[in-house]
Amino acid sequence: MTDGGMSGSPDTYAGDITVQEAWEMLEGNPKAVLIDVRTNAEWSYVGLPDLSSIGKRVQPISWVLFPDMSPNMSFISEIEACQPEKDAPMIFLCRSGVRSIAAAEAATQAGYTSSYNVLEGFEGNKDSDGHRGTTGGWKVANLKWVQG
Repeated sequence: MTDGGMSGSPDTYAGDITVQEAWEMLEGNPKAVLIDVRTNAEWSYVGLPDLSSIGKRVQPISWVLFPDMSPNMSFISEIEACQPEKDAPMIFLCRSGVRSIAAAEAATQAGYTSSYNVLEGFEGNKDSDGHRGTTGGWKVANLKWVQG
């Protein structure tokens, strides 16, 4: 597991992992779940991870709701619906690895003992020109993804 320096205190969630570590956990553990906490607009226009090659499907559950970016008050009940087992790995992904920290912390507070944040998220950090998608993240790691 990687310590990317973005995490909260060690007891707020299980930790930060790279996209490759996330893929390996999803591939190697049948109970591991990937939850994409971005908005429906991001899923539609930017894309979603494609886990079909390992017989899984990403769970799209927004941390905040588009367009007003208000908190998703149903977030915990939605993750409980897709993963009732509190000890199963829950891997949270957002655009760049910030919202997913908050989601991992909330899941941990709800009793999920293996909640992880994916460093650099789906699109990665901004490059020197202020663009995402060139310096890290799921897409740059050449992991499979689909665009709606």
